[in-house]
Amino acid sequence: MIIDHDSIGQMADRYRANFINSVLGAKPALLVGSQNTDGKTNLAIMSSAFHLGANPSLLGLIIRPSESPRHTLDNILATGYYTFNHVNPQHIDAAHQTSARYTEQQCEFEQVCLSQEYINNFPAPFVKQSTIGIGLKLVEHHLLNVNKTHLLIGEVLLVDLPSNLLGQDGYVDVAANKSIAVTGLDNYTRLQSIKRLSYAKVNQWPTEIS
Repeated sequence: MIIDHDSIGQMADRYRANFINSVLGAKPALLVGSQNTDGKTNLAIMSSAFHLGANPSLLGLIIRPSESPRHTLDNILATGYYTFNHVNPQHIDAAHQTSARYTEQQCEFEQVCLSQEYINNFPAPFVKQSTIGIGLKLVEHHLLNVNKTHLLIGEVLLVDLPSNLLGQDGYVDVAANKSIAVTGLDNYTRLQSIKRLSYAKVNQWPTEIS
């Protein structure tokens, strides 16, 4: 089955959104915590975060065009701080519900019954129920001309996670954490570790890391 450029262009909007969002595969499901300059907090599920570099430690986030209200985007641009929080299996429904179009006066934490907490005086809220939380400071913001989405680049300032998930080589075992991933717009799936392999070198087949 070949689906060419013209066929993609002729798809109905919702069908095309499902198709393009799912064809890439699994993406991390993250709850993005933020607050405005008045201290009003916001929580939104997103699956568009990605690794950008380790030195400095940078993570990227894509936020859709801002023709409609984007409270998370507004908060991050206003304060410069935000958090990524992994979604655990027992909170999938609550995490998904944060994507509803709540007003600026409605706090998603309260609406979906998730608790906010502040860690080490970091100026953005974490999700108390999440077992892995990442605190970021905005270092760059770009409006992408190709589709008017917003690229946010954040430096990792703080990571909160159980010590048993952190390996001696720095590897964080998100599969053991049962962190949830997303395929498409609305299918939540659990990660399963198959194997870890050694650093690839020419003329040397990789070995499994125990």
